[in-house]
Amino acid sequence: MRTLLFFLFTTLLFGQSKETDKHLILPALVSDNMVLQQSSSVGVWGWAEKNKEVMISADWNSETVTVKTDASGKWKTKIKTPVAGGPFSIKISTNKEQITLNNVLIGEVWMGSGQSNMEMPMTGYNNQPINDSNELILSSKNQQIRLFTVKRKTSKTPLYDCEGSWQEATPETVADFSAVAYNFAKQLNNTLDVPIGIINSSWGGTPVEAWIQLGAIEDEVTLEEQKLFNFNISKNKREQDAPAYLFNGMINPILDFSLKGVIWYQGESNRNQPRLYSKTFPLMIENWRDLWKSPKLSFYYVQIAPFDYSKNLNSAYLRESQLKTLSKMDNIGMVVTLDIGEENNIHPAEKQLVGKRLAYWALANDYGIKKVGFSGPKYKSNEIEGDKMTLKFDFAEKGLSTFGHPLKDFEIAGQDRVFYPAEAKILRNKTIQVHSEKVKNPVAVRYAWKNFVVGSLFNTQKLPASSFRTDDWEDDFNE
Repeated sequence: MRTLLFFLFTTLLFGQSKETDKHLILPALVSDNMVLQQSSSVGVWGWAEKNKEVMISADWNSETVTVKTDASGKWKTKIKTPVAGGPFSIKISTNKEQITLNNVLIGEVWMGSGQSNMEMPMTGYNNQPINDSNELILSSKNQQIRLFTVKRKTSKTPLYDCEGSWQEATPETVADFSAVAYNFAKQLNNTLDVPIGIINSSWGGTPVEAWIQLGAIEDEVTLEEQKLFNFNISKNKREQDAPAYLFNGMINPILDFSLKGVIWYQGESNRNQPRLYSKTFPLMIENWRDLWKSPKLSFYYVQIAPFDYSKNLNSAYLRESQLKTLSKMDNIGMVVTLDIGEENNIHPAEKQLVGKRLAYWALANDYGIKKVGFSGPKYKSNEIEGDKMTLKFDFAEKGLSTFGHPLKDFEIAGQDRVFYPAEAKILRNKTIQVHSEKVKNPVAVRYAWKNFVVGSLFNTQKLPASSFRTDDWEDDFNE
């Protein structure tokens, strides 16, 4: 028994072991009930006797792929997948053993990652509920949706396997799964009518630097900048905050599994370093794309929701950092949650809408669904005439709306950089006019520029605008 336990332990941690000379082993992700990306060449890997052949055959075609293990016993190859369908079976064998994978579907595969707002299960946290959770759980039985949760794991060095299992969506499995990720998968399945595989690899309260490969951090982030990392400034040193530790334990084991894209909800733990986040967050996206060997891997993320942080912190700067990431690379999109935050709850209950809004980005940009709105209004430019500033927006083709509520939380300032509450109104030409009697020569306007606010500006598809500012003044925030 001790030998067996040692074998299992070393295989899980290191992905290889001398014991593999006697065993054909597959990683947790390559298993019964999995979903493989359709119409692709997808990764399949494992361990077996060193320097020997492994054969892979799937019952959707008559081909057999043969690959040879390396000196450590690891093997990795790719197999071609058909259009969405199933269930299928896959046989993986050596001259000594055979493993048959059953109930395999072909469809669309996505990964959800981030901190607690992505991790938050359908049943919610203590005293922090999920809206409509009972109904969502009761109606969740669906053999076309498959769920995989990567068990929490930190590691100083990269691991090659993780703990978890593929499960069909049922009330029992969905109840404990990420609410955002499930609702994203549900919307995709409802619209596309193909199998959806969703992998949840998230950990509450963790900073972005924990999710980036160490080499990328060392190459791109200066030592002075690294001193600002949560792990380095914290008196309570937690491994899950350490740079690269979650990448090593919870992302590296997934890299060979082919994805269509990633959804991400994180940022609260980096709220004190918005400038640094403007560097590390895009770095993480680029790092993951490089490692998945997919430079255009779709990446859709959620802007942090309004919340009553401490008075000496303005989390609008972190939201701005996330907003500006949109202009730094292609194939990304941001969901705004300015209208669904909660003043005294950092985990807003409205997760169904967040999942749907993430899905709108994917459906419009990855699956070609025409005329579906996916972005809220995005500030574009301004014009100043007298004591008024007029704001123009992208993603407002049919105009702007407050849906019957007052348009509020606008501020305006002159050369003295003193902001005053402003009156704002939507004009018929799809612009907003802002002014205050206290500012005769306006220079800058800000919208929703504070910790907690309830967004009032939408496009006609009821997608909210992010907080924004027309200035770039830095004198009122210090990291």
